Amino acid sequence: MTDAVTPSISRERSHATRAFLYAGLIAITFAMLYPLLWMVSSSFKPDNEIFSSSSLIPEVFSLDAYSRGWNGLSVSFGRFFLNSLFIAVLSVVGNLASCSLAAFAFTRLHFFGRNFWFALMLGTLMMPQHAVLIPQYVLFLNLGWVNTILPLVVPKFLAMDAFFIFLMVQFFRGIPRELDEAATMDGCGPWRIYFKIILPLSIPVLATAAIFSFIWTWDDFFAPLIYLNDADSYTVQLGLRTFVDSSGQSDWSALFAMSTLVVLPVFVLFLFFQRLLIEGIATTGMKR
Repeated sequence: MTDAVTPSISRERSHATRAFLYAGLIAITFAMLYPLLWMVSSSFKPDNEIFSSSSLIPEVFSLDAYSRGWNGLSVSFGRFFLNSLFIAVLSVVGNLASCSLAAFAFTRLHFFGRNFWFALMLGTLMMPQHAVLIPQYVLFLNLGWVNTILPLVVPKFLAMDAFFIFLMVQFFRGIPRELDEAATMDGCGPWRIYFKIILPLSIPVLATAAIFSFIWTWDDFFAPLIYLNDADSYTVQLGLRTFVDSSGQSDWSALFAMSTLVVLPVFVLFLFFQRLLIEGIATTGMKR
């Protein structure tokens, strides 16, 4: 009788433990999502209710903040969306093209000082961005690029993001060199090996680099703040700042409404490409 009861008690304890763990995970998830849920909820509230009520459910449900935020500024918020999208797409294209070429050179080509240049490239990962901010600004100012998108886009086409180069180098090293040798015997040069072999086999890491590049560019506030002065060229992050006035009245509900819209592209991008993102990170540096 005792032997029959013991497995039943063990199963009950296992179910209770599992239920406790699930409850804890749900509580942690809610705590992490609460700021986002509060922002979305506040976008449907009038300004006088945002900070006076702690409930996530609006007492007065209104879409006025979205209309006011989209059209309430001197420049339509849609213009900020187009500016950010244009800069982000160019940054993705530039990073994929230049960083993949640099990674291909480091892994497949033999040239003088390759190890030195690779170490120097890795060293830039440890250099604070603010250490080179003033020299970069002076350079772009002398070129006449300030108040244009060129400082935000052109460096992406020059393989300036060492993180993506390192990520792709680790992935390319896992591609068997026998494929290169077979292609060389068939008469392929470095360019055809790059386009016909390396790139088709590197879709996961290229997708990972593209997603990170888009997110980081879309969320970037500091660089546009330094180089963009005209409201017509503002990105969404600079557009959000215009709703907050430290010396006057801030339109909080419009700010939260536009913040909700700004989060959507990143959320949708991650939702649809999370498999490639996880695969690209998980397989980087693994031998095939």
